Amino acid sequence: MTDNQKKLTPNIRFKGFSDAWEQRKLGEFALVAGGGTPSSDKSSYWNGNINWYTPTELGSVKYLRRSERQISKEGFNNSSAKILPIGSVLFTSRASIGDVGIICTPATTNQGFQSLIPQDTSDSEFLYYLGQRLKITALKLASGSTFKEISSTSMKNIKIYIPFSTKERIQIGGLLKFLDDVITLNQRKLDQLKQFKKLFMQKIFSQEWRFKGFTDPWEQRKLANIFCIIDGDRGKNYPHESDFKSSGNVLFLDTGNVRKSGFNFESKKFISDKKNHQLRNGILEPADFVITSRGTLGNVAYYDNSVQKKFPIIRINSAMLILRTKKDNTFSHDLLKNILRSNTLKDFFTIDHVGSAQPHITKRDFSKVKIEIPTKISEQKQIGFLLNDVSKLVTLNQQKLNQLQQLKKYLMQNMFV
Repeated sequence: MTDNQKKLTPNIRFKGFSDAWEQRKLGEFALVAGGGTPSSDKSSYWNGNINWYTPTELGSVKYLRRSERQISKEGFNNSSAKILPIGSVLFTSRASIGDVGIICTPATTNQGFQSLIPQDTSDSEFLYYLGQRLKITALKLASGSTFKEISSTSMKNIKIYIPFSTKERIQIGGLLKFLDDVITLNQRKLDQLKQFKKLFMQKIFSQEWRFKGFTDPWEQRKLANIFCIIDGDRGKNYPHESDFKSSGNVLFLDTGNVRKSGFNFESKKFISDKKNHQLRNGILEPADFVITSRGTLGNVAYYDNSVQKKFPIIRINSAMLILRTKKDNTFSHDLLKNILRSNTLKDFFTIDHVGSAQPHITKRDFSKVKIEIPTKISEQKQIGFLLNDVSKLVTLNQQKLNQLQQLKKYLMQNMFV
């Protein structure tokens, strides 16, 4: 195989296929069709039985079965709309360029599309995923002063690479369809788990649901009675951008390191030991909570043993607070973590924050927030353990979904030329 042929061969292929892919113009592989809009002044043109799609209806659903609005046969005859056959791939050409969907019934569109009609209906799935890859190219070719749009001529002339074998195209489309189906099922399961967790927390914290053997009412406590609330050092020694390094012993938290689900260390910045010794408040101890208090409000992370092993020394920035349980109090940290992420705190952050451009909360106001908590540590632990298990289940399913999405991204990059 020559070097040129290698360039026309994807990195991943099904067994039995080795021929180089061929270069074609998109308009040679599929018919490119625009759309049209009947006059809105004619009521007889609307509310018929012909599906009529607009670009806003694409993006979240792959298979399109019924449009939000329908046009009549009279409306169709008096517009430039075209009937697209089942299996056509709708491709948005203006506003949001490059959103795709497969129609499951004959349909029309408005003029915000350059839809793709496959010459062979068995190519619909392959054409759908090819359409996803064409988005970047379409955006580059789009023009216009009021809004960007790609023309029919530009779409037809886009150079594409496709396998000569229909069988190979079907297998590629089939594999990616299967993976999309698995992703959809896992997304649905994750959404259900999140709804279950939300309902569970509502029932638990409203005390509508109680563990057997516990009947005492919960007590109301101010956060200041539970935690020592500590802010970071904001004095003259606060680090400047030039003080940050890509590696080191002292991790200096950025707001992006504290997410809704806890710590995230995709990006990290460190300060020197010398700079660390110049600072006073703001260094974490094991079992501390960190909560974001400026900009993005209310994200909570917990400094447990697993995080401490990776980063023995962590400092917060000026947009965070440390919540350290008081030594004379005994509380379930699993329960406290869930309380800090509950609607009680969300309501406080929404209503009582200061500022609009850069919302923030004050340490003083935060310390006055009241929460309800079981009086018995045994009940606290049972609730905390259960909520922690539910949270772990949500996290595991989220990780599985992320892995599937990464797998699809990898295949999309390596199964095409």
